[in-house]
Amino acid sequence: ENELQLADHAELAEFFRNSYGPTGEFNAQPFEGNRSWAGARPELRVIGYDARGVAGHIGLLRRFIKIDGVDLLVAELGLYAVRPDLEGFGISHSMRVMYPALQELGVPFGFGTVRPALEKHLTRLLERQGLATIMSGIRVRSSHREVCPDRSPVCIEDVLVVVFPVGRSINEWP
Repeated sequence: ENELQLADHAELAEFFRNSYGPTGEFNAQPFEGNRSWAGARPELRVIGYDARGVAGHIGLLRRFIKIDGVDLLVAELGLYAVRPDLEGFGISHSMRVMYPALQELGVPFGFGTVRPALEKHLTRLLERQGLATIMSGIRVRSSHREVCPDRSPVCIEDVLVVVFPVGRSINEWP
C-alpha cells in the first residue's frame, strides 16, 4: 500500500467506479476523485495489470471482528473486482495469490463478505478448490462508513460470509 503513488490511486479509483458502478450508482460513490478504498484503507493489495491498466484487484486489512461475543483477529478481504471486459476469462483465479500473503501475516482466518449474487462464482473459485468455506444465512452487523444524522450508524445485512482457514482449521471458526 505504501508503494502506491497518487497516479496509482487515481487509476484504481477509476477501475472501481467502472467495476462497481454497474451494480448501482451508490456502489461507485466511495471512489470519487482519487480515493481507491471504500471504508478503511487496505494495508496490502494484490493488483493485476495488463496493457490496458488495472485488470483485477483484492485488498486486505487486519482487524478484529466479534462473533458470538468472541473477538477474533482476521484478515478482512475486500475491494475484489475484475475489469468487466475480462470477466469469464479466468483472471480471478490469479487473485488466489493473496493466500500466501495471508499465511505470511500469521492470521488465523481470512474473512470477507459478498453479495449473494456472487455465490456461484466464489464456489467455483474458492470453495471447490478447498481454499475457503462459504456460509449463507448469517446476518452481519457493521458500521456505515460515514455517520449521517438521517440514518443509523449500524448496517445489518444478509450476505455471504467467506472464511479462509489460514493459521487454524475451519473447525475452529466460532
